Amino acid sequence: MRVLVTGGAGFIGSHYVRTLLGGGYPAVAGAEVTVYDKLTYAGNLANLASVADHPGYRFLHGDIGDAELLAATLPGHDAVLNFAAETHVDRSIVGAAEFVLTNALGVQVLLDACLRAGIPRVVQVSTDEVYGTIPVGSWTESHVLEPNSPYAAAKAGGDLIARAYAVTHGLNVSITRCTNNYGPYQYPEKVIPLFITNLIEGRQVPLYGDGGNIRDWLHVDDHCRGIQLVLERGAPAEIYNIGGGRELRNRELTALLLSACDAGWDRVDHVPDRLGHDRRYSLDDGKLQAMGYAPRVSFADGLAETVRWYREHEAWWRPLNALDAPK
Repeated sequence: MRVLVTGGAGFIGSHYVRTLLGGGYPAVAGAEVTVYDKLTYAGNLANLASVADHPGYRFLHGDIGDAELLAATLPGHDAVLNFAAETHVDRSIVGAAEFVLTNALGVQVLLDACLRAGIPRVVQVSTDEVYGTIPVGSWTESHVLEPNSPYAAAKAGGDLIARAYAVTHGLNVSITRCTNNYGPYQYPEKVIPLFITNLIEGRQVPLYGDGGNIRDWLHVDDHCRGIQLVLERGAPAEIYNIGGGRELRNRELTALLLSACDAGWDRVDHVPDRLGHDRRYSLDDGKLQAMGYAPRVSFADGLAETVRWYREHEAWWRPLNALDAPK
């Protein structure tokens, strides 16, 4: 079996690749993997260093918006998983164009290339942010899409294109939507690695608004297991929510991170709230649970492991922090 993983040098995609090549998914044991990645600021070949010499691994530097390169690359692959995306909400507020190009138009170019190449199976990896915000209860997969940031709107566009290619063209593509991820190798612009690395360096951490925004936290390993289950058993045009089962207010998360890093609240800067900041996310993932999914990593264990990983891998993240430092 040959699997092409777009965005495979990023945080979630690289975890999937490392786990697959390490034998973590029995259904695709022995598969060859092509990682196809544009290597933007968040794409990092260091994320794949542990599998770089694996005989089943191949890397190709490419953009999912490059139809010509995709046409030359896709034939012979049995499955495509699309992790490629611009993902940081704050960056999308400052400039939305790259998000639309990759998360919506890029998906269309990729799916069109998959259709022309006769790819038997495709999974489009998406986010709960396409649903907007929910004060109580949880979203099912049939909930209306009400994205509130340019990032979420672009991802929603990609989801709709994926569903349209399944219905119109018969492409065997399923869509996954996950809650907030965390774990090793996450680029330190996202809240958990940002707070950990800032605290390690003796810097302040920013807490938006009143800190009351609520997120459900999902370890990257559980997320990737959910994606693999959808790859194996998902249906065309169907959507599958992937939840973590640990809702926290941002100020509660901040308290946990301060404690884990032996820091106090004097290290917190209260900053103006993000524009259009969604108040609460919550997924109903009963559909995937009925297929056998359940998160395995408790948040307490996963957070402790993540803090430990960043403490032990400063050589990985310090150069990234330097890239984002004020010039």
